[in-house]
Amino acid sequence: MAQHGIRPSRSLGAISLGTAFLVILTGCTSSKSSVGSAGSAITVGTTDQVTSLDPAGAWDAGSGTIESEVYATLLSVKNGATEVSPDLAAGIEPTGPKQYTVTLKKNLEFANGHALTSSDVKFSFDRTVRIADENGPSSLLYDLDSVAAPTPTTVVFTLKSAHDTLFPQVLSTAAGYVVDEQVFPADKILDDRSIVAAKPWNGPYGVRSYDKNSLVSFTANSAYGGGLGAARTKNVQLKYYTDASNLKLDVQQGTVDAVYRTLTTADLDDLSRKKDVKVHTGSGNGIRYFVFDFKTQPYGTGTENADKAKALAVRRAVADSVDRAQLARQVYKNSYQPLYSSVPDGLTGATDSFKSLYGDKKGGPDKAAAAARLEAAKVTTPVKLDLQYNGDHYGSSSADEYALLKTQLEATGLFKVNLQSTEWTQYGKDRVKHLYPLYQLGWYADYLDADNYLSPFYSANSWVANGYSDPAVRALIKKEETETDPARRAGLLKEAQDKAAAAVPLLPLLQGSTAIVTREDVGGVPAELSSAYQFRWAGLTKK
Repeated sequence: MAQHGIRPSRSLGAISLGTAFLVILTGCTSSKSSVGSAGSAITVGTTDQVTSLDPAGAWDAGSGTIESEVYATLLSVKNGATEVSPDLAAGIEPTGPKQYTVTLKKNLEFANGHALTSSDVKFSFDRTVRIADENGPSSLLYDLDSVAAPTPTTVVFTLKSAHDTLFPQVLSTAAGYVVDEQVFPADKILDDRSIVAAKPWNGPYGVRSYDKNSLVSFTANSAYGGGLGAARTKNVQLKYYTDASNLKLDVQQGTVDAVYRTLTTADLDDLSRKKDVKVHTGSGNGIRYFVFDFKTQPYGTGTENADKAKALAVRRAVADSVDRAQLARQVYKNSYQPLYSSVPDGLTGATDSFKSLYGDKKGGPDKAAAAARLEAAKVTTPVKLDLQYNGDHYGSSSADEYALLKTQLEATGLFKVNLQSTEWTQYGKDRVKHLYPLYQLGWYADYLDADNYLSPFYSANSWVANGYSDPAVRALIKKEETETDPARRAGLLKEAQDKAAAAVPLLPLLQGSTAIVTREDVGGVPAELSSAYQFRWAGLTKK
């Protein structure tokens, strides 16, 4: 992947931390945004689905699409930008080796009229950590030790490690949404209907009506006091589709103004030729991969014939057998590129660990290598693989992608693949219960740093939650998160990727671009698209 749109890792390390944040936070104001009134209503179409409107209970793109509009964070990333900037915060500074102090803007409030103070901020972070929902973002707060609210506008974050320069970026992620402590319970997830009724919005928009995964109507939030600015379009509808072809048709007919996740590669290519439709593309940090569940995979710890050596041999043999270049070419017309690590190419520290360890050692498959691994471990072939994928959250092209994976694996004669699909709303629940021995996942960065492609997968509180645990890898991740020397950190990142790849807890497949489709009369799409979580419709306009 080209470096365009990717921020070099640890860019703050070149200057003093205090100076860096003074630069980031200059120009912030405490005045509230006025509601934008120009332009007609906009309808956004999507095939993605919502897991939960409670930020502590969801960490997926479908839920994040709504959450990023209705909840605010202390720091955020503006459309088209790659650096954090003020949102609810008026300032942030390191006040000790393990401490950051945030000053809130004055007179902040939620759409329901409740005051937004440091107490709400402390409550929000404490709540996410306490609940630790398996599908939530709590693992991003790996280094948070405690939160204090000494004054109504002051928040003090105490960390577990010294010199953690990544933490300000964490404040801009899904783990940093500030919620209303008068609405949300401290120890459990709140249902969507109760949230909508309570109107605890503090982002650019609020939800006006809510029919989950069918139609959601938004209106600009006049109480929003953050740094993203007033919404340029007052009313927005988010319309959900179960079939990408129907979504494409509505774009062509003009009943949908913009599409955000997910059309097929063929549909995007076709729409790019239409004179009244625009396809905006940019460098993407999204990756596609599948996971081995260490408990239920062949010879996993929870199976009748559990055998650690055989389980490892199966994972490695699968890694030997996959042809990423064929997936990229045949399914995605090379809009995606082969990926040989959980860290995408273009980020500082990315290492093609899987290329040097598996297959022909050049990126291609090798049937003989796979057969030799299984034979050495005395694994009886063909090995049955139960492989699960999802077509609504990761796009309808997933069906073609995983059908081709099945063909590749079975062509070796070493595997028999049982391929199944489940809707996303159930998928997220099933995978953390170890119901899927092998299963598809995807990832978009919360912040553009190699660490965000390692700690969520391999740390002690891994979001993947597949039973993989290596103290050596965890120690390397902990070291790189606080290492300020770029060369030493790059070495730690490489070592962590190499060690994880040797165990194959997951198999990286592809990295891809970002695409947003709009009608010709829609403006305000950022010129530079670099992250799925950076696109917000508050800046969209319609003539």
